[in-house]
Amino acid sequence: MNKPLSPSLISTATPPANSAQLRRSVRGFTSQPVADALLLACLQEARRAPSGANLQPGYFWQVCGARREQLSSLLQQAYERGEQEAEDYGYFPNPLPMSMRKRQVAAAQALYGALGVERGDAAGRGAQFGRNFRFFDAPVALIITIDSGFGPGGYMDLGMAIYGLMLAAQSRGLATCAIGAMASYPGLIRDALALPATQTVVCGMALGYEDAGAPVNQTLTARAELDAYFKRLD
Repeated sequence: MNKPLSPSLISTATPPANSAQLRRSVRGFTSQPVADALLLACLQEARRAPSGANLQPGYFWQVCGARREQLSSLLQQAYERGEQEAEDYGYFPNPLPMSMRKRQVAAAQALYGALGVERGDAAGRGAQFGRNFRFFDAPVALIITIDSGFGPGGYMDLGMAIYGLMLAAQSRGLATCAIGAMASYPGLIRDALALPATQTVVCGMALGYEDAGAPVNQTLTARAELDAYFKRLD
């Protein structure tokens, strides 16, 4: 028998700074640099994430200076030319269930609505999507990879470490945005950064201080109600 979660079990207290309730994707950053020591502290905390057999899979590559500019330029050019690569791993289910398609559409509407980009404005939407490849001009740009020999369990562990990094950054006054679009050009990224062929490109991440006045940061996305994913079985 399914029973709804009791309202008495849902906390209404003010969440702490590292609470998941406060985390959101930020796509507008100030130019304020992030101290190396601060970034390293966030990464070390992220590595406290659970990991099966303590294998701790995955790598975080910080891309800086001229190497970053070169990578972003190559990615933008490939995107603007409509070039496509075979991705290293599948992200979306195929076919995508209608329930998830609706969530995808709602998220896009929230993003482009905050920017004032109309549904039929292909150029405006393309320009915004292209900012993925510039890491949204955040002061810290990361490429995240995993050894190609890992199966789904390794991705689960790495995902927890990625989320741990987001919360560690948040607790220190920083903001983040995972960049799944990077996975669309794995070969280009490996070549540009001279990464081993055994590294699967999982995603990128932008990290820095939020520009609170940026319209894009007014994006709000909804989450599924508890009944959609939680069931109590007696």
